[in-house]
Amino acid sequence: MTEINGYVEHIIFQNSTNGYTVLNLVTGDEEITCVGPCKGLSAGENISAQGDFIEHPVYGRQFKLVSYQVVAPKDRLGMERYLGSGAVKGVGAALAARIVKKFGDDTFRIIEEEPERLAEIKGISLRKAQEIAVQMEEKKDLREALVYLQQFGFSNTMAVRIYDTYGMELYAVMRENPYRLAEDVPGIGFKMADELAAKLGIRMDSDYRIQSGVFYTLLQSVGEGHCYLPVEILLDRANMLLGVAQEDIRPQLDNMVMDKKLVIKGNCVFASAFYYAELNCARMLMELNIPMAEAENLPSQEAAIEKQMERIAKEQHMVLDEIQLHAVMESIHNGLFILSGGPGTGKTTTINMMIRYFESAGQDIFLAAPTGRAAKRMTEATGYEARTIHRMLELNGGLSDEERGKVRFERNAENPLEADVIIIDEMSMVDIRLFQSLLGAIAPGTRLILVGDVNQLPSVGAGQVLRDLIGSGVFHTVELKRIFRQAEESDIVVNAHRINRGEQISMDNKSRDFFMLERNDVNVIYKHTIQLILEKLPKYVNATPFDIQVLTPMRKGSLGCETLNGILQRYLNPPHPQKREHADGDTIYREGDKVMQVKNNYQLEWEIVSRYHIPVERGMGIFNGDMGRILEINEDAATMIVEYDEQKRVTYPFSLLDELELAYAVTIHKSQGSEYPAVILPLLSGPRMLFNRNLLYTGITRARNCVTILGSAATVRAMIDNVSENKRYTALADRIREMAMTETAG
Repeated sequence: MTEINGYVEHIIFQNSTNGYTVLNLVTGDEEITCVGPCKGLSAGENISAQGDFIEHPVYGRQFKLVSYQVVAPKDRLGMERYLGSGAVKGVGAALAARIVKKFGDDTFRIIEEEPERLAEIKGISLRKAQEIAVQMEEKKDLREALVYLQQFGFSNTMAVRIYDTYGMELYAVMRENPYRLAEDVPGIGFKMADELAAKLGIRMDSDYRIQSGVFYTLLQSVGEGHCYLPVEILLDRANMLLGVAQEDIRPQLDNMVMDKKLVIKGNCVFASAFYYAELNCARMLMELNIPMAEAENLPSQEAAIEKQMERIAKEQHMVLDEIQLHAVMESIHNGLFILSGGPGTGKTTTINMMIRYFESAGQDIFLAAPTGRAAKRMTEATGYEARTIHRMLELNGGLSDEERGKVRFERNAENPLEADVIIIDEMSMVDIRLFQSLLGAIAPGTRLILVGDVNQLPSVGAGQVLRDLIGSGVFHTVELKRIFRQAEESDIVVNAHRINRGEQISMDNKSRDFFMLERNDVNVIYKHTIQLILEKLPKYVNATPFDIQVLTPMRKGSLGCETLNGILQRYLNPPHPQKREHADGDTIYREGDKVMQVKNNYQLEWEIVSRYHIPVERGMGIFNGDMGRILEINEDAATMIVEYDEQKRVTYPFSLLDELELAYAVTIHKSQGSEYPAVILPLLSGPRMLFNRNLLYTGITRARNCVTILGSAATVRAMIDNVSENKRYTALADRIREMAMTETAG
């Protein structure tokens, strides 16, 4: 690694989000272009920079900065250069020259210790003198904080993030409880905080360490879909993480309950936010679960409703069976209604009848789904605009620094949705936190109709909302089971239902849309996957290679999405002189790549631009599972532009690329709510708990026109027989039943 010293003559570019900077550094007689993370650095400052010289294909020789330290100017010229650089507002080159001429080598000491003396110079009032001193002090504080944090191994970017969070309080936080960083600073988890604490001499059995480890363990379980952990499992996991005896961990649970970080109910330990999310959902559901006006005077009302439905069915050329008509009637009579059913069972026809009935009654109807793709499918199926739940709730982008990281919707209890009927599709994808926000924005008296397939995999986020709602036994629910004639022509639909019932399926390849290609060699599976995507399937399903999706049960392994993405990228989007690339860790992103957002980011801004590149619409939020294409990579600006569905364009700073993954292959879990013209499932072998019926059913039902399984027919048969699922620890059904019993007793 090389070290160079000089002064910053000019900041060419600086990314305000991640601090990536392009600057000119003057070292002796040479001017060097430097690139790297330098948030807080200003023109005129003297720095000592560490890094390496590189040869950029367009911009030539550059110094790639890894770290730097600001050093005080050693002569009058350096002081004058710094003060006149624009780093201090209100001080230009001429005024800087007068200040240095007056005070000479003592200039910086005067500004720091006797700032009032600056008023001795013509053009500087006492107020302006104080402002100059404050600015110099603020920059000094930041510089000193960066130097202090860098000694613990923090990058400049992370150090700035810590300073922005705590300001000058960071020294007290580091000294007293460095585990606060894991809770307060994005990008710092428990393990990083734990390494820091060890360097600072914090004991292994420190109360702070144990409590932080317990909280981290619970939050990790949220990533697995749990809303709580049984106390034995929590203690066991915390013991493995902390290396501290369980008898030392157990008392800290009570302390955390006292601090309102945890709730313990029976044998269940909740992070407080998730306990109250389930409790609040149960309360709000009961408030919505009321008989509607149409349920009164039933005989005459039912006759009128049936007559109206007959008229709508005739006008719209709809045919509904007895169960579907019963479902529509239930949605009319009840404030809260759940419609469940697998593919081809007539959910769309039933929803369409509901929409037309409520529309004929003059009621305002909102349609929504958890993802953009699911909302688009709902719009196409009904002919009515459907939005994402986030968009319907009006996700607020105008967050202050204090609120950053928290989700806030404009539609809430104080400003509820102005609708008479709200229909939510793909409810199996809705997690407990989003459901809480949704219910909070629905006023009692509004009809809420929840639609989904309870046999799909549960949400990526915590909870299993649809399953718990139905499992509570409290709400009016209709499950559609009959496969309609048109759907019976699809072996995708027929096989999905057979799998769901635990029946073995035919894999003789006599189908037009369901194929099993027995392949037992991983390299052969790679080869045939590429052939299918590039040559066979596009014409067969009238789609592009990028529309065809590889779905896999696993992330790791030879047929996991991480390995498959590297291979598929090489053939579907190979390197090209006109395609710019950026390496992030082990991943190379290339213009044209298919990518997926892998965590909810409520602060990411998107815009839709016209053909003349003028923004016509803006909004906030890109969510876990959203898929798009890389339009542009800009190394100088350290940004990447991704276009998602509905032509939403998002500019990612390179510091946020850990929120993206290549998406030529994705896990079946991440594919929920999406539908693809053709799906390829590589299924050879894997862990029994993962390779189950539920997973196979979900993967198959993602395909619209064609499913191709590459691998072992024996594995497919074993998955159909395997009913084991990863248990989710949720208590929403219990909270609902408790509320219902309380109401009954009252």
